[in-house]
Amino acid sequence: MNQQQVPSVTFKIRVRGTSNGDSNQFYWEDVTSQKIFEKKNVVLFALPGAFTPTCDTNHLPGYEKRYHDFKKLGIDTVACLSVNDTFVMNQWGKSLGVENIVLLPDGNGEFTRQMGMLVSKSNLGFGMRSWRYSMLVTNGFINKMFIEPGINDNHEEDPFLISDAETMVGYVSSMSSFLPPPDPRPWKKEESPWNKKEKNNETT
Repeated sequence: MNQQQVPSVTFKIRVRGTSNGDSNQFYWEDVTSQKIFEKKNVVLFALPGAFTPTCDTNHLPGYEKRYHDFKKLGIDTVACLSVNDTFVMNQWGKSLGVENIVLLPDGNGEFTRQMGMLVSKSNLGFGMRSWRYSMLVTNGFINKMFIEPGINDNHEEDPFLISDAETMVGYVSSMSSFLPPPDPRPWKKEESPWNKKEKNNETT
């Protein structure tokens, strides 16, 4: 059975640099799917929106808590994707004290649409968002997906049963002996703009 390759897109991300001694300078960086997934073992989980209840209290914090367990199992990167812009994702990461998870802003919904996971949540005033799911990706190919049941536009509920960190840790643990060796040069979290703690007050 052929494995599906992840979509080839470019994420528009604001990252922190240093200019004239100011460590709070920001600039735009294009981050491609290739950079994230090629020659790496990646766990990606997607959710409807930053700052929303289940995403904020359970989904993202659960993966942050189990990050080091994923690393021990040979995962290079753990990433969270949402159909939000980079400013929202950066502030969300800051508000939760995220230090290890890469937050990917799929602002135009391109990755989510090509994954077949883009749904309408106009019943909540959200517009188009990602359905909740998680997946293990090895060298750009999807090894396993956990898609929450009932995917549909304007779903009355927000199922959160199988895309959680515990389920994915269990699966990766069962597969760890079959995974390729971790990339010795993974995409470093230091590229994330919230990594420096002294200040992060960029505004739109």
